[in-house]
Amino acid sequence: MRAKILLVEDDSNLVELVRYNLDKEGFDVISTHDGEEALVMAEEERPDLVVLDWMIANLSGIEVCRRLRREPDTAGLPIIMLTARAEEGDRVRGLETGADDYVTKPFSPRELVARVRALLRRLRPALSGGSLEYGGLVMDTTAHKVTRDGVPVQLGPTEFRLLRHFLEHPGRVFSREQLLDAVWGRDVYVEQRTVDVHIRRLRKAINGDDLPDLIRTVRSAGYALDADGLSIATAGLASAAR
Repeated sequence: MRAKILLVEDDSNLVELVRYNLDKEGFDVISTHDGEEALVMAEEERPDLVVLDWMIANLSGIEVCRRLRREPDTAGLPIIMLTARAEEGDRVRGLETGADDYVTKPFSPRELVARVRALLRRLRPALSGGSLEYGGLVMDTTAHKVTRDGVPVQLGPTEFRLLRHFLEHPGRVFSREQLLDAVWGRDVYVEQRTVDVHIRRLRKAINGDDLPDLIRTVRSAGYALDADGLSIATAGLASAAR
């Protein structure tokens, strides 16, 4: 599984250097030198991590970071700030704005790659290996097998891709359109109601006859793989029963 990195940097030579090293280590890299465009790309491209320079065109890296943290869809996006500002006050400001890590220029590309890997392991553990786990579900992406609480789950190809997308982003709500783009691809025309059909099939496969439903339907918004939401709902039912 190749994690997608959004690199926001206005030094073209540094972009090529960082891109080369990240690509060599198995990451997909998209880039821009513009702060406004970075916000659009973060929304449309759904990166797994952002490497963000402090000084960029049109909008500062600090402001980009602040706006990413403000939006629900990007609030949890891991961010590494790049800057030539080495003073403690600047580092503190960057971290308080919402950055998860801070790398001062000049830096070693190997160090940046190591920071990227460490941050993904900590905040996006699903991207650090060949196994995805959540709420009793375990997906072996190499062997193409799924179990729930140790019991094998039989999935069709589309349901497997759909579950994999949910497992890579647990708790996050996706609209039908977003699921179509992520699972079927943007160049394929499929009606949105097709998503509902495959969600029903996925639910039937992973829930069986009596297991709690891990897929939460969010009215007017979409679907999420959400064990926490299930716990809250269960607690609410128990309280009502009393």
